[in-house]
This record gives sequence, structure tokens and C-alpha cells, in this order.
Amino acid sequence: MPTATPRTATTVLPHLSVTERIARGKQARAEVPRSTHAAFDPPPDRHDPVSLLEMQALTRVPELVPIRYGRMLVSPFTFYRGAAIIMAHDLGTTPDSGLPVQCCGDAHLSNFGMFASPERRLVFDINDFDETLPGPWEWDVKRLAVSMLIAARDNDFRRRDQERIVLETVGQYGRAMATFAAMANLEVWYSRIEMDQVIADFGSQFKPRMVKRTEKAVAKARTSDSVTAFSKLTHVVDGRVRIVDQSPLIVPVEQLAAGQERDAIFAVLQDLLRRYRDTLEFDRGILLDQYELADVARKVVGVGSVGTRAWIALLIGRDGQDPLFLQIKEAEVSVMEEPLTASQFANHGERVVTGQRLMQAASDIFLGWLHTDAGLDAQPRDFYVRQLKDWKGSAEIEQMIPKGMAAYGRLCGWTLARAHARSGDRIAIAAYLGSGDSFDRAVLEFSLAYAEQNERDYQKLVAAVRSGQITAQTGL
Repeated sequence: MPTATPRTATTVLPHLSVTERIARGKQARAEVPRSTHAAFDPPPDRHDPVSLLEMQALTRVPELVPIRYGRMLVSPFTFYRGAAIIMAHDLGTTPDSGLPVQCCGDAHLSNFGMFASPERRLVFDINDFDETLPGPWEWDVKRLAVSMLIAARDNDFRRRDQERIVLETVGQYGRAMATFAAMANLEVWYSRIEMDQVIADFGSQFKPRMVKRTEKAVAKARTSDSVTAFSKLTHVVDGRVRIVDQSPLIVPVEQLAAGQERDAIFAVLQDLLRRYRDTLEFDRGILLDQYELADVARKVVGVGSVGTRAWIALLIGRDGQDPLFLQIKEAEVSVMEEPLTASQFANHGERVVTGQRLMQAASDIFLGWLHTDAGLDAQPRDFYVRQLKDWKGSAEIEQMIPKGMAAYGRLCGWTLARAHARSGDRIAIAAYLGSGDSFDRAVLEFSLAYAEQNERDYQKLVAAVRSGQITAQTGL
């Protein structure tokens, strides 16, 4: 089967004519029929899922790894969220069309959400790029489709509703890609979804209580910023603002070290922030200069990311009521690199930031990266930096009804297609997909098979915890 042609996020697509690009897509379809995407045939020597997770844990903060396992044990869906490395290895054995894009690498439905654009509009987009890498567009579509199916099962939806949700998600990806294929380049680049538009477009299709719940979520997202975080995460100690100790989820730096050692750590972090500044656009560096570092804490984040080194930095601006929270998150090797190819970037923080800027319609103004040769644990590490909260909001998956999840799937499908259209050959991909539902049906069959595999892998983790092979800390 053809494999994705390695290409970088900055490679310019060949200047073929529209006719030639359509022919390219149809030729790919002839070589890799859309129906082949239905197959999931794991090889006899398939990687053991628990061993992959244990291997990933070797580079993480040891005392936090049990929290990661505890979060993955909550349900097959939370397991799936943390199992990107397992699926990446599995996808490496599946067909692809040879039409690469910049991939998210972990495009499950909870990695989409709301946040503020620099123009202070609430937009909907992909919001997690830890695994981003150039690769097959099909991998992101399948990761999203399977997440929709597993989430629908977790919500106890009927089988026909589960399948409809997957078909609508994948179908919307194809319809959107066809739309983007007909657009001029700048039209694609400027395309985005604003939440006010979503409510206006979809509000009439749903019951008033669903619209009200969505409007409430939007209103809540607009209050999620550094000022709100400041009121929740800080207190005053001896006249100075400090981050509140919420161990083990948020651990202030003075709890990790005391006296001169704390001062040394603080000095290292100040130096790192100065180096991070150089990765920002010039005007945003000037803005950052108006803030002073006040405190730092280690923070547990997400499901799959638990155990990576993540810090929150509190900076204060014009006065004691002008806060800025930055998240400094470790960037490791993408889970896609082993089945595909190594990143072109020596710094994985730069890999994440470059992929995010390429795929998102609007990115955080403080998005940047840094490297330390001998960090707080005397090891070289890469990090990326962004605001901790900037009107961020996510869907309440467990509260959705089938119709609502189907609408959310269409929203995610459109968004993923737009992200792929910015870097890949959208015309060739649209031609490959065609106007029918052959690809949609094939991905549904793949999703049904992979959801069963995910359940088996989940049960292996459960068994590993019960046997004492793995220690899990639940409830956090």
C-alpha cells in the first residue's frame, strides 16, 4: 500500500493546474480504493498497548504517572484520549492515499474547543497539537471518527445513532474539503468558525434548552481568562501574590524547593522566559516585557499529557490586578514519528508551535517555544508556551444527546478539513473522496473495529492495574 510521502510543514505544494490536481486525487483513488479504509487488521506482532504506555512513561515525572493511568481508567473513552501512541502505531499499518497534510496527530473530539482570537472573537478550532506532524490526512479523520463512536457508546446511544454520528462527522469533512477545493487560497486561509455564527446557524435546528446550554457554555468561556484564573489560583502571602498549593495537581515552586534552591529555580525560569520571548513576533515581545514574573507552579494537565513537565507562570503587569498566566508545557517526540518520520525541527516545542500556527485559523498571541540544556532536573528539554486561559471552553460530551453530538461531529469535521486544506493539496484530497459516501462508510467500518480494539486495550490496562504491574491513582 502507498505510504505518506514525507514532507515538511513548510514545503510548497507543486504548482500543478487544477485539472492536474484532480487527476492526482483520482489516481490515488485508483491505487488505494476508498473501500480499503474499512480494514483494521492488526499484525500478529502488534505492540502490546500497556508496554507502549509504560515506555512513554519512562520520560515523565514518576510521581505523576499514576495519575495519568487513573484518568485513563475512568472509561474506554478516557483511555482512548490517553492512547494516541497506541493508535499511531496501529494507523501505521493502514492504507493511505499518499496525499500528506499537517496532521494534528491526536484529533479526538475533546481536542476541539473554543478560545479567543487576537481580535477578541470566540472561535471554534482544534486546540491541542502536542503530536502534530506532517502525515496522512486519513489518520486524523480516523482518530476523530473513532472518538465520536466511543463517546457515543459511553453515552449509551443506540447503535444506529452511534453510526449516524460517525457518518455525519466524516461526511462533513468530505463536503467541507470539496468546498475548500473550490476556494481561492486566501479564502481558505481566512476561513474560520465563530461561535456566534454557530448559534445563529444551528440554533433553529435544536430545542430551546439545547440552544440555552450552548449559549451558557459560550458565556462561561468568555469569562475564562487570566483574571478569573488569578482569583481562583492565587492568594497573598507576606504582601506578595503566590499561586495556591493544590498538590498534587498544582504544586508551587516553593513546595518543590526552598531557600536558595527555590531562588535558583526561579532564576532559571526567568532566563527561560527571556529566551522564549525571542520566538514571539516583535510586537508581542514588547507586550511581554510589560509583565514581571511573580510565581511559578507545576501543573497536571489533560489525560495523555499527564506526567510531562508542565508549569504555570504568573506574571503581573501594570499593577497587582493585571495578571497574565502562561502555561509552559513540555514537548516530547510526536507519537507519529516512529511510524512515519522524524520531525524536521530539532526543538519539539517549535514543532508544536509551527503545526499549531499552520492548522489553526487564529492562534494565541503568546504562542512560542524554548529549550533548556540542563533544566530543573538537569536534563535537556523542549517546551512550548501559551496563555493558560484565554476564553477557553470545551463541549460537555457526557451531556450531549444524539442529535447534539451529530451536530458537534459536523462542526469538528468541517474544522479538521479546514485545517488540512491550509497545508495539503485540498483539490486532490477532494477528488480522492469524490461525491459519494464510499469513504464515509469505510471509516465507519474501521471505527467499529477499532472501538472494539480500544475496549480490549482498555481491559488490558485494567488487568495490569489489578495485577500490580501498574500503579494507578484515581479520583484526580
